[in-house]
Amino acid sequence: MKTRQAVILLSLILSAMIQSPNGPCADEPDSPLSLDLPVAQGPFEPSMDSLKNYEYPEWFRDAKFGIWAHWGPQAVPMDGDWYARGMYEPGNKHYIYHLAHYGHPSVFGYKDIIPLWKAEKWDPDRLMQLYKKAGARYFVSMGSHHDNFFLWNSKLHRWNSVNMGPKRDVVGEWQQAAKKYGLKFGVSEHLGASFTWFQSSHRADKEGPKAGVPYDGANPEYWDLYHFPAEPGDTGWYSNNPKWQQQWYNEIKELVDNYHPDLLYTDGGVAFGNEVGLSMIAHLYNQDAARHGGQVEVVYTCKQKSDGRWVEDLERGIMPKIDPDPWQTDTSIGDWFYNRNWKFRPVSWVIHMLVDNVSKNGNLLLNVVQRPDGSLDPEVEQMLQDLADWSDVHGEAIFGSRPWLVYGESTVRVKGGAFKEDFQYDASEIRFTTKGDTLYAIALGWPEDGRITVRSLAKPAGQSVNNIKSIRLLGYNGELEWRQSEDALVVTLPETKVSEYTAALKINGDQLTNIPFTIEIPPLKSDAKGDYLLGAGDAELHGEQINTETRDGRLNLAYWDRSDDWASWKVEFPQAGVYEISASIASLSGSSQFVIEIADQKVTGEAPNTQDWGRFKEIDLGKIELKEPGVLDVKIHPRDSQSWKPLNVRFVKLAKVNS
Repeated sequence: MKTRQAVILLSLILSAMIQSPNGPCADEPDSPLSLDLPVAQGPFEPSMDSLKNYEYPEWFRDAKFGIWAHWGPQAVPMDGDWYARGMYEPGNKHYIYHLAHYGHPSVFGYKDIIPLWKAEKWDPDRLMQLYKKAGARYFVSMGSHHDNFFLWNSKLHRWNSVNMGPKRDVVGEWQQAAKKYGLKFGVSEHLGASFTWFQSSHRADKEGPKAGVPYDGANPEYWDLYHFPAEPGDTGWYSNNPKWQQQWYNEIKELVDNYHPDLLYTDGGVAFGNEVGLSMIAHLYNQDAARHGGQVEVVYTCKQKSDGRWVEDLERGIMPKIDPDPWQTDTSIGDWFYNRNWKFRPVSWVIHMLVDNVSKNGNLLLNVVQRPDGSLDPEVEQMLQDLADWSDVHGEAIFGSRPWLVYGESTVRVKGGAFKEDFQYDASEIRFTTKGDTLYAIALGWPEDGRITVRSLAKPAGQSVNNIKSIRLLGYNGELEWRQSEDALVVTLPETKVSEYTAALKINGDQLTNIPFTIEIPPLKSDAKGDYLLGAGDAELHGEQINTETRDGRLNLAYWDRSDDWASWKVEFPQAGVYEISASIASLSGSSQFVIEIADQKVTGEAPNTQDWGRFKEIDLGKIELKEPGVLDVKIHPRDSQSWKPLNVRFVKLAKVNS
């Protein structure tokens, strides 16, 4: 069998060398001896020192809200993100779906998915009207995802949307619509990671009826889509192969030079390190300066700390406080590509994310998930209408605003960083923005008692600060009752709600300044039976990676990939006693050992293999006896680095044992 398969593979290679429709393969494994990285003439050199002279354009600082079309052929199966890679990974949900609906990837590969993407209901003009009405000030089109399929009219790459699929210049048509409705236009490139990301397409099943039969990516005829085989060890997010680095530079330069976007997004840090990536940034800035009389109006954003050189982007994340440099969150109302199994985010989540970001000097770039045909689901269109209604009233406090002295008042434990976006806010959360001499205080909800308390705007005795002259509620024309004390400003709202999502105060006065205060988060208390349910949303997180996420409408601890990360809860035990400990766990690997610790008492558990990150199982861990009452820390942490494997935790339960 192995000899026969080797002969098949050899014949494919020889056939491709002789009959390739493009002559020599456009993505062949010859590497150039040196890189050719032309940079437009202008004020910037491809160096960190030179890029430090970049100044953020005012349009981006004013915009605050952008909408993204993270859309392409991978939407066709409606099975979610990273389909083009997962369909070549046995055991992956995409592989299982592909096998059931399209056949084996040695016969029907990703190249065969591409023609199925017709975009037959895509109307960029209509969608752009909806996005502008919803408050978007800029729009970003996908340029190319990791699947190496281009959505622009490329002369360098045959696998593009003008030649195949919808046979339309997707980037060009999005840009035309954005300009028509006065939105700045951006484009995202995810191409840098494609070269190593797509290597699974070259493999074969290790077992089963097709064991050893190469997937279609092993055929050199299609290496201009799937790339040639990577060198051993070339497995990072960005390839170390100069051939691929040169190819990326040529293709992204074509995109920049032909479309001149107002924003370019890279899905990763500066591509391929300093020489290649910094050359592209310098070229982007210089070609834009030449078009704007020496003034750079273009924005480059990537997932790397900028120190003023570009806009730092946080995927599905937030900043914990005000950042002196403008930044951006990119996130989605659902999965990145259309996923029939995902529920969309509520509009309240979108609004709270936007307000929180803006209070910290950030922007929100929101992926509005499109169906394969280019249309939107009815609930998505309703969300856009709800956003439009909210923006009509509250946009004054958002668009064109700047941060205040502090971002707000919060009792929510926010660590900040990428993949940190699932927080449960309520009306006690206050966020501040400013515009000229006006201060806006925005409650993230409508308070049940009808009052907003702002402790930052207290009136200390003997100090000539916080001299408030007027307070208005956005969306309400009547007068408000308010009073200041040494402890806080308290504003009484009208009986009729302006919004379910926020209540925004417009405050004018002299010497408005932040009065520091301390928010003490109370410890968790037991229920009527004396039991405790310690949820993920109440946990204090310790470490670089661990965070919360929402699955099926409930929070869990996730992204827990590091053995030195851990979580804790502060709990009030009014009396000594014995407690039975259990935990709700999800894990794909199983066998990961963890410890729950209270005072000097410990129990050890082993995670079950639940075969899905969203399938939780409650497991019993034993008993702990607390000999003294008090406010104690309940900790959950890995037993050791050797036995640790990633897991998700929904809750820890302490059930009191009655004597």
